[in-house]
Amino acid sequence: MLMLRLGKRSDLPQIERLAAASPVGVTSLPANRERLAEILAASQASMAEEVTLTGEERYFFVLEDTDNGDLVGCSGIIAASGFRAPFYTFRNEMFVHASRELGLHNRIHVLSLCHDLTGHSLLAGFHLADTQSDPAAMQLTARGRLLFMASHPQRFAESTSVEVVGVSDSEGNAPFWDAVGRHFFSVSYSEAERIGSERGRSFLAELMPGYPIYVPMLSDEAQEVIGQVNPSVQDVFDILMDEGFETDNYVDIFDGGPVVHAKTALLNSVRNSVLTQVQIGSREPGETLWLVANTQVGDFRAGALLLAWQPGEPLVLDQVLADQLCVAEGDQVRLVRGD
Repeated sequence: MLMLRLGKRSDLPQIERLAAASPVGVTSLPANRERLAEILAASQASMAEEVTLTGEERYFFVLEDTDNGDLVGCSGIIAASGFRAPFYTFRNEMFVHASRELGLHNRIHVLSLCHDLTGHSLLAGFHLADTQSDPAAMQLTARGRLLFMASHPQRFAESTSVEVVGVSDSEGNAPFWDAVGRHFFSVSYSEAERIGSERGRSFLAELMPGYPIYVPMLSDEAQEVIGQVNPSVQDVFDILMDEGFETDNYVDIFDGGPVVHAKTALLNSVRNSVLTQVQIGSREPGETLWLVANTQVGDFRAGALLLAWQPGEPLVLDQVLADQLCVAEGDQVRLVRGD
């Protein structure tokens, strides 16, 4: 069975393997053992804290195959983006240039460097092993952490954002970076992403132009990829759209991919998830996929189960499954439809 849980120090070797296989652009999953260890340590510290206001906490989740102990995916949440340094994006805007005397009125697309999304909670570090083609695994890795947010709203911001990986080729080149960022920081896109993952993106963002960039002055190749999603993450992007994220207002400063955002309470997995009590017994097989999570912090568990459960009823689990979800008779679990 696949189970989503918070990562621990002993997971580091397997997480390092996942990070090494992740696409260029997933900067919150650096292929750097020391940095990954820091992320895990921060996650462990965040679990132990009694949080009443959103701060610098972060939570790192792993998807474990409980049959063999292998980790096959990971994802994370940063409680407040830009807590120590601004979280930079490019804002999509339209400037109007008009001349009454000449009778001209032009609307021109520009990108303006901003940190409007600083302070938002940030979904980050999503990656699934190539061996995981089951849609339920993607749903669980992407949305299971939203059930965690729903159960612990005091730990997160009122709004949530996600940086979606933009377009680049197999050699680590990105048209948007080559047209914009490379002029201000003369390294390749893949090297810029590596620096950003290890030292923080604000380090490079501060070298970006402070004045608006007029999009028509960029190369055709760069213009075409603004707001476009890397094909390797299209499926998870579709999940984000189904959750209710808005996609047109901001783009990433490195590859031009979309930076989506939404009110946390309005996300589908938060708004439409329900709580029910656990009953230990003989579980009936079902045909409807549900994501099921306990309401704990350090011992958080979430699984994707085929159930015959109906809202308003207790959730009947056998003892083995209850143990895997770290729940007992009478405990609460949170459920949301998985399709």
